[in-house]
Amino acid sequence: MIDHITIAVSNLSNSKLFYEKAFLPLGYRLAFGKESVFWAFDIGNGCLFEIQQADSPPPLTRVHVAFRACGKAEVDAFHHAALKAGARDNGAPGPRLEYAPDYYACFVLDPDGYNIEAMINQPAVGS
Repeated sequence: MIDHITIAVSNLSNSKLFYEKAFLPLGYRLAFGKESVFWAFDIGNGCLFEIQQADSPPPLTRVHVAFRACGKAEVDAFHHAALKAGARDNGAPGPRLEYAPDYYACFVLDPDGYNIEAMINQPAVGS
């Protein structure tokens, strides 16, 4: 399942206003973000649609897709398989405490340079 998609936008405040209005009929709402950096919209089922200022550090490819994994081993396996299939490493599997306490992810760049993530964001079983 897709957990979140991020797109780079040229004017974050204009895009935020656009999506706030456009998403009203769908019931999607602004969830969180950081002024001048990014905004995340809750689109249901724990999924997010995110917009990020194109020139904000860290540099973002024009499209970022995060796939929800079932566990850390699956994130690790995805990273290994993607590299073996020809992807370029864009972040080895590991904790991403800057996102959330239980966030574990890896990032690869596909053949076209798109930033593809496999991630899990839940406490380990037995924690």
